[in-house]
Amino acid sequence: FCRVDPYGFERPEDFDYASYEAFFSRYLVVLTRRAIKWSKLLKGNNRIQKSLKVKRYIRKGIPNEHRALIWMIVSGAQTNMEQNPGYYHRLLEGEKNDKLLEAIKTDMNRTFPDNVKFRKTADPCLQHALYNVLVAYGHHNKAVGYCQGMNFIAGYLILITKNEEESFWLLDALIGRILPDYYSPAMLGLKTDQEVLGELVKMKVPAVAELMERHGVMWTLVVSRWFICLFIDILPVETVLRIWDCLFYEGSKIIFRVALTLIKQHQAFILEATNFPDICDKFKQITKGTFVTECHSFMQKIFTDPGSLSMATINKLRETCREKLLSQG
Repeated sequence: FCRVDPYGFERPEDFDYASYEAFFSRYLVVLTRRAIKWSKLLKGNNRIQKSLKVKRYIRKGIPNEHRALIWMIVSGAQTNMEQNPGYYHRLLEGEKNDKLLEAIKTDMNRTFPDNVKFRKTADPCLQHALYNVLVAYGHHNKAVGYCQGMNFIAGYLILITKNEEESFWLLDALIGRILPDYYSPAMLGLKTDQEVLGELVKMKVPAVAELMERHGVMWTLVVSRWFICLFIDILPVETVLRIWDCLFYEGSKIIFRVALTLIKQHQAFILEATNFPDICDKFKQITKGTFVTECHSFMQKIFTDPGSLSMATINKLRETCREKLLSQG
């Protein structure tokens, strides 16, 4: 058995190889079938238009060999990169903010200590690429600079694209457009979206919302890392990548779909909790096990389990939650 997965992550001591093998042999068949369909769709040219067919293909998963390209195209990162040739390298050559560099350096060794590609001894060591991408981004978007959590996201982007400049533009797509204001110093967008999730749970899984309220558990305690790290280190790698496939195409509502599916699917289990620490523990448990490892069936569930969830609904909830937070502030 391989202790290290294809992305360089070391598997935990208690990793269940048997059920993973069983899942992966089935999943491999799916991947092969999808790869053939994608190759036909791309027909050797690297252009796709947004369409219902493409959306359907993306929900069924992008094969790894096409993933970086498709993310770049559907997120708008490709267009931005082409319209700003040399911009990334100019950012790296320009004047630097020492405080920003310090903050980024501090987090370097904390980023994926369990990934062999980010170790100092690795060749190439991806820490260098990660450092560059974060430094460039911090100077490109001064309002955000650098916030914890961005290192994990940039790290994942580098693992998939194997390209600094592409990772920079994808990070820009996520932080600048797809996630509303998650990484600004006040993190208003992030706090808002956690409240929005709370409201959605009230609507769709009321018993869990009631339990949280009864024990005074704030949503931010149990789900903030889901939002900040976009499920990195929370769900298995393959599953995270499948979620990101949809996130780049369909936007931030995917995060709510995933969160609601996890909560709804484990409703009975969560409701067994009888106190505060118990609830927090249950929320850690629901992100483990075969339900989340079987990424293909998991992704089908996120589009059916939570029921209808329009961007209009989310934006309405965002408005009321944001106003509430600002009035408390």
